[in-house]
Amino acid sequence: MSDAFHTTVLHLTTGGRESVTDLTRQCESFLAEAAAGADGLLNVFVPHATAGIAILETGSGSDEDLLAILRDLLPPDAGWRHRHGHPGHGRDHVLPSLLAPHATLPVVGGRLQLGTWQSICLVDTNVDNSSRQVRLSFLG
Repeated sequence: MSDAFHTTVLHLTTGGRESVTDLTRQCESFLAEAAAGADGLLNVFVPHATAGIAILETGSGSDEDLLAILRDLLPPDAGWRHRHGHPGHGRDHVLPSLLAPHATLPVVGGRLQLGTWQSICLVDTNVDNSSRQVRLSFLG
């Protein structure tokens, strides 16, 4: 492993309800040590078949709007072919096709290059599994 590559795993509990969890501060903390003022790329990856990563504004209603549109696009009813878990759990397995399980972001001088209102978020609609991991990797 070269000095230009660093990785860590965040362990999160999302709760027993649909959620949008802001990871921006954890990403910035990771980069403070891993990037150490360097330029490169931050990759954020969730190794779960029922969660995704989104870049969006939080705290102004956008996170709730995202969950609402996901409920419209992927209704939480029992009409899904994928049937283990709670009724409607099949939608959770389709979620990563709409919200990728990863995002790659530019880092300049050790700092994330997000827009003014952008945050890095874990989106989790799976109420059966609240234990989540998110891998952060920096490539300088």
